[in-house]
Amino acid sequence: MARSAEQGNRTVHVPKEPLAESPLPIHTLGARELRTAARRISKVDEELRDLVRDMLRSMYTARGIGLAAPQVGVQKQLLVIDLDLEEAATPPLVLINPEITAASASLNTYEEGCLSIPKVYLEVVRPSTVEVSFRDDQGRPRRIKADGLLARCIQHEMDHLNGVLFVDRVTDELSLNEELRQHGFERHHVESIR
Repeated sequence: MARSAEQGNRTVHVPKEPLAESPLPIHTLGARELRTAARRISKVDEELRDLVRDMLRSMYTARGIGLAAPQVGVQKQLLVIDLDLEEAATPPLVLINPEITAASASLNTYEEGCLSIPKVYLEVVRPSTVEVSFRDDQGRPRRIKADGLLARCIQHEMDHLNGVLFVDRVTDELSLNEELRQHGFERHHVESIR
């Protein structure tokens, strides 16, 4: 999907093994950091790449496939995604200032989970294909067309940049309330989008 020659020159690379402790704490449902809109990044430099590395290490430690900067309390428009956790040679996708430039009219429903809402899995409806423009970890402009799990992951993580969580998009109230209750989360922290 997004794997091509454009990913060949990455400088951000960390082992995909989990660490004993996450470098960055991942905030959970109820934390105000998750409800604050992220700011655009004006400069892609080594400090930002260090943040990317720490986000990747935190994501791998939590055994996730995507992480947005607001989840670790950093209000910047930055996402890291890796759908191939088993293959060390496959580079992660780093999206800086991502924008969805097109989305398909066709929708699909798929079960989602989130590192900020551990153990809660619910079905969410989203466009099945998206086109995204962003800058990579070198600050170069990129554009990809994504479908399947990558499209869903990008949309899920981009929601975090606007203070939206996947539970806000769940339409099955009974399942939502039961999953939250079962895993110790409070329903009033959900801001339903209808």
